[in-house]
Amino acid sequence: MKPKPEKKDLNIQIGENIKAVREQIGYTQERFAELVNVSSQYISDVERGNVGVSIATLKKIAEVTSISSDSILMRKSDYNDVTLIMEQLQNVDPKYITPLKIIINKYLEAVSMSNQEKL
Repeated sequence: MKPKPEKKDLNIQIGENIKAVREQIGYTQERFAELVNVSSQYISDVERGNVGVSIATLKKIAEVTSISSDSILMRKSDYNDVTLIMEQLQNVDPKYITPLKIIINKYLEAVSMSNQEKL
C-alpha cells in the first residue's frame, strides 16, 4: 500500500487563500470549478492543500475573480470585503468604470432609501 503524501505547507496556505477568495466572492466550489474550467474535486483538493495549483489554473482563477495572482498567493489576514472589492475594481477594464459607478451609486441610493424607511 502506497503511503499518503504529506501536504506541503505552501500548498495548504495557497489553498486556504483560494478558498477565502472564493467564499468572499460567494461562489460554491462547483460554480467556481465551472468558471475556472476544472473539476470541483480539484478545487476541493487545492483548497485542502492536497495538491498544488498550476500556474495556468492560478492565472484562470485571477481572471475569474479579477484579483491579482500576487494577492491570491500572498493574501494577508486583514484582507476584507472592501479590500477585495477595491482590488477587483482596479483590475476592471477602464471602459467599464463609468457603468459600474452608475450601478454602484444606484445600489447605494436604494440601500439608503431602504434604511430611511426603517427609521
